[in-house]
Amino acid sequence: MTKERISYTTSGTCCKLMNIEIEDDKIKDVEFIGGCNGNLQGIRNLISGMRIEEVVAKLKGIKCGSKATSCPDQLAQCLASVLEKRQKTAAV
Repeated sequence: MTKERISYTTSGTCCKLMNIEIEDDKIKDVEFIGGCNGNLQGIRNLISGMRIEEVVAKLKGIKCGSKATSCPDQLAQCLASVLEKRQKTAAV
């Protein structure tokens, strides 16, 4: 069983920090600091148990109003960087 905890400082969103728990390539939990509490609780519940790749595919590129990004997009960017880091490590 592989467990990982990540703290990610967001950019361009009301949510300022995300604490993400990953277990066996699945989202175990996400804590959002700041942002729209109800919406972020909904996202948290929806992605719990999902594979990292699925979350990235579903949330990447979502915008919040006229902003270039959103809380879901920031989460996807964080998780995409986790996958990229793993690929680089595996290639070495």
